[in-house]
Amino acid sequence: QLQASGGGLVQAGGSLRVSCYATGRTSSTLVMAWFRQAPGKEREFVAMINWSGSSTYYADSVKGRFTISRDNAEKMVYLQMNTLKPEDTAVYYCATGSERMATIKDAYEYWGQGTQVTVSS
Repeated sequence: QLQASGGGLVQAGGSLRVSCYATGRTSSTLVMAWFRQAPGKEREFVAMINWSGSSTYYADSVKGRFTISRDNAEKMVYLQMNTLKPEDTAVYYCATGSERMATIKDAYEYWGQGTQVTVSS
């Protein structure tokens, strides 16, 4: 349903873009979101975007550094991450299935497999 890619190792201050390809029962009318989970921590909200791309929302910890976007024709959602910090190190998951903007993970029905982002200091 959702396939995430683009993770990797980057130095602090660098940039990385992760992508998510949505197939099957996922719909372009649904909200798309990114969450992340660091070792030993709960999965946390990062960013979300409505179906048209006209509305986005970010966690305070990434605001001004990360940008979420989507291309419904290509069934893709992207997370451009700039000025990365070691504390951004986590597995990043894309999610969908909610018709409303929501920051809680239980609102999302479909999840990608995750892609590892590691930021070295």
